[in-house]
Formats: sequence, structure tokens, C-alpha cells
Amino acid sequence: MTPTDAPGTTDTTASTRTDTRWHLAGDWFDTCKCNIPCPCAFAQPPTYGDCDGILAWHIREGNYGDVRLDGLNVVLLGSFTGNIWTGEHTDPFAAVFLDERADESQRAALGAIFGGQAGGWPAQLGEMLGAEMRGMDFVPIEFSLADDLASWSVEIPGKVRASAEALSGPTTPKGARVQLHNPPGAEVGPGQIATWGRSTADRADAFGFQWDHAGRSSKHYPFDWSGPDE
Repeated sequence: MTPTDAPGTTDTTASTRTDTRWHLAGDWFDTCKCNIPCPCAFAQPPTYGDCDGILAWHIREGNYGDVRLDGLNVVLLGSFTGNIWTGEHTDPFAAVFLDERADESQRAALGAIFGGQAGGWPAQLGEMLGAEMRGMDFVPIEFSLADDLASWSVEIPGKVRASAEALSGPTTPKGARVQLHNPPGAEVGPGQIATWGRSTADRADAFGFQWDHAGRSSKHYPFDWSGPDE
């Protein structure tokens, strides 16, 4: 997935070097069309055979060479049919939103990392998905996450709204989180822990994506990436 391939966008990665050392750590979550728990986390086909969803990243701390990226956000809209983890998927489409607060050098860095040119996990995931980009935009992104992982949300006014509450039930201890260790299909890469949630909002209306799902699967992961690959 390459944001700079999107129609009508400018090439924000032209001035970046693919051998620049970088590191990002933060929080990721999604809301999607699937029932709880989303089968994608188990490397299985989507509940209904196809899926569309909202993916959101908040960078707690990060750098691309000397460029600091702390506090910036990224949102992706995506859709596909079939199992992405086995390569048996079709019709993958995506659109990317980058934080409008980023200055020119930060925009170039985010474009290089999330576009895959800087290597690391985003490059691996992008190569596996092979999604066709519908567009990219720099927008205000409001991201929130409860310290105890009780809830999470992201909003791009007029375009995207995703929120969820941590999954619970009659046998879940109060304040405990329903989690999955070593998921076989983690969108943030290996070695992280999924915290399951139920979406309270999952709405998109941008770049030809349009849906309104609620009450379905959501999950939170921390992420910790670096690149380029050795």
C-alpha cells in the first residue's frame, strides 16, 4: 500500500531515504464488519466472506532519523474479500488519512513508513495485501484511548468515526480485559496482545467507502516497529 500512488495526491516520500533508521511505538485498533471475535485475528476468512473496516494508529513515540513523530495519528479505510493471511483474497482497496498537524518533514516520514518504502512491518503487510489505493488526505484526527483499555475511539469529522468498549460478560472479572496472546493474524505484526472490544460506532464516508456498522468486532493492539529491515 503506497499512499503516494493515490490519485490526486503529491509524492511526500520523494525526499526521504529508504535506508533511514526509524522506530515507532504506540497504540492501534480497528472496528470492522466481522462478528466478535474477528476471524482475521485467527488467520481465518472474514465472518461474511468479505470485510471492511477502520484501522487507527496513535504514535506515542517515534522517529524517522532525526524527525520526531510523537503524538501523530494515522487512519486507514480498507476492504477485501477472502483470507488475507493465506493470500486467498481479492478486491483489496484502501485509503489513508495522515495527521494534518504534521509538518513537511513529518509528512514525508509518515508517507515513507506507512507507504512501505522505509521497510519494516508496514512494508511486509502492504506487500501481502497488495491493496489498490483510492486516495490519501491530511486531516484532523482525534484519537483517544482509556488508560485501562476500557474504551478507544478515533474521529475524522465528516468522514470517519470508530469507537469501542472493552468486551465483557457474565464471567469476566470486573475491570479485567478479554485478551488474546500470540494471535496468528495480528495486523500490527507478531508478538503483541489483542484486547477485544465491541464497536459502538463504525462509520465511514470517504473515497468511495461508505458503511455504518456498530455492535461488531473491535480489537486493540500496542505496536512497536522499526526499520529498515536488516
